Parts: sequence; C-alpha cells; structure tokens
Amino acid sequence: MRLVRHPVLCNYYLTYRCNARCSFCDIWERPSPYAHREAVFQNLKDARRLGVDIVDFTGGEPLLHRELPDFLEYAQTLGLITTVTTNALLYPKYAEALKGKIDMLHFSLDAADAESHDSIRGVRCFEHVMRSIEVALALGERPDILFTATNHNLHHIQRIWENICLPNRLVLIINPVFHYNEVGEALTPESLNILRQWARKPWVYLNEAFLKLRADGGNDIRKPVCRAGSSTLVISPQNELVVPCYHLSAARFPIKNNLFELYHSAQVQKWIRQEGRLSGCEGCAINCYMQPSFAVEMNTYWWLALRSTLKYNYMKGTWRRYLYQKIKARKA
Repeated sequence: MRLVRHPVLCNYYLTYRCNARCSFCDIWERPSPYAHREAVFQNLKDARRLGVDIVDFTGGEPLLHRELPDFLEYAQTLGLITTVTTNALLYPKYAEALKGKIDMLHFSLDAADAESHDSIRGVRCFEHVMRSIEVALALGERPDILFTATNHNLHHIQRIWENICLPNRLVLIINPVFHYNEVGEALTPESLNILRQWARKPWVYLNEAFLKLRADGGNDIRKPVCRAGSSTLVISPQNELVVPCYHLSAARFPIKNNLFELYHSAQVQKWIRQEGRLSGCEGCAINCYMQPSFAVEMNTYWWLALRSTLKYNYMKGTWRRYLYQKIKARKA
C-alpha cells in the first residue's frame, strides 16, 4: 500500500569532485563543475514545494563546495532537515561555519586503524576523522560514524564501536556496501548474519530492511520495491534533474529554474512510472534510494525500516528537530 506519493528526499550533488579515492566508489573519476548558488536556492525552494522533507548535500565531497554553509542555512529556513556525509579531510577547517547547520552529520570511517582505513579511502584521512570528531564534540555537535560494511572489514566494527562510539555516545551507522547492476560487492550470507547481530546493539543504526533486501536478491523488476524516482529528487552539479536515480541516470533534464513544473511534466513522469522496472534495476540494493523507498510504501521492508528508524531517532533526538523544522516552516 502506497503511503506517500510525493518526493520526501532530495539528493543534491554539489559536485562530483572528491579529495579521496575510495576503492568502492568511482564518482571521483568524473569531471565536474560546482553547483551554482542561485540554482541551488531556487531548487531547494521548489523541492520544498514538492513535499521534500530532507535534503542530503552530497558529492563527491560536499565540503569542497565553499558555499555549503549558505546552502545548509537556507535549507533550514525552508524547514528542510539537512544531512551531510564527509570524509572529514576538510571538516576541521570549516567546522565553525557549519556549526548548527547540519541536522545529521556523518563522518565516514571504514576501519579501526589508519593503515586499513586509508587503504580503503585511497588517501591519508584516518587522522583527519579522529581530529574532526574532537572538533565536532568541542563545538557541541554529535556526528555519526558512518561505516561502509564489506566482506573484508567487518572485524573492525567492534573496535570502532567500543573505542569511539560508546565513550562519546555517537551513533555508529553501518551501511552495507552498494550493490547494483553487477557493480559493487555482494555481501555473503555469512557477512549478512554478522551484520544482523550488530543491528540490535546499542548506539548502532543498521537498517534491517537493507539486510532483508540483500538476502532477497535485491530489487526485482517484476515486483519492484524501489521507488527512487517518485520518492527522491536527484539534482546534478550541472543543474539537471536525474531520473530515476543517479546511478542509473536513464535520463537527465535541464532544470532551468522550473524544478516544480519539470517534475510534473509528462516526460519526467514517464520515467518515474518505470522506477524499479528498468533492466538496470534488477538486483539493485543502493541504500540512499532504498531508504526513502521503504518509507513511502507499506510492506515487509517498511516495518523493518520503521523499527530501525525509530531507534535512530530515539538515539539522536532527530524527531525533535523534525517537529521544530515543521513548526518553523509553517510560521515562515
């Protein structure tokens, strides 16, 4: 049963450029401009009008965009919940400017020691993550530690949880590595079993629907669970609406200051109706599109995701921020 029929999330790619070279990601290989200020402001306004609640400023590395603090502040004035994931290389430099403007701040950390983490990320950044945690805590921020789980780094979870998250009361977000269209690494049944055990630990957020989806073989184009096109707006640094998602990029439409009208146009809606049904959608298990998909349609995945989401909101107090933003937006 479909519960919500409008987009709830905007994945806003400020640039595809990145100062890391992660082994499980190829976005840094793409040439890219930076999103323009005027376009970002207009698109955020239209996204809110379309019903979006959360904007994820992403990349590439979003902190490479020097106007990110302005974008975050404007998004919050519109009543949007803001989220940013960073490799933390630049966070200490911009921490003061970002303070209070990111509702869900994530620092990527994929191993418990510098050698292993830096090997995965392709650059020396472990010490920057450690320093960023110190800086954030000193500013009163509570960053989440985002761990991308593969078949090869699960043994690092215990040390990160015990040495970093529990002492500082920081949420450890465990995200299974992306797997789509024969790209990425499929987690083994053994790895999925290990992750199921971690999903119930205190100060750990692991969306159990992600695990079931992988155990089920990912998205089935004959009976799709993916609702990426209708639940998520994807905006490129070139100011394009990308459908049905960034990774498939079946079609791109120049926005030209008319995101609201463009989204409702026949040409865009044609692609949205095919969400989860295109050949490239078979077996897909991409977290950033499945999470909003689980939120808009009631099914087995919805119930599993709800349990995990309520746990995260309780640990973080995000529900208070959500209500505050809603009230603030209505008054504006």
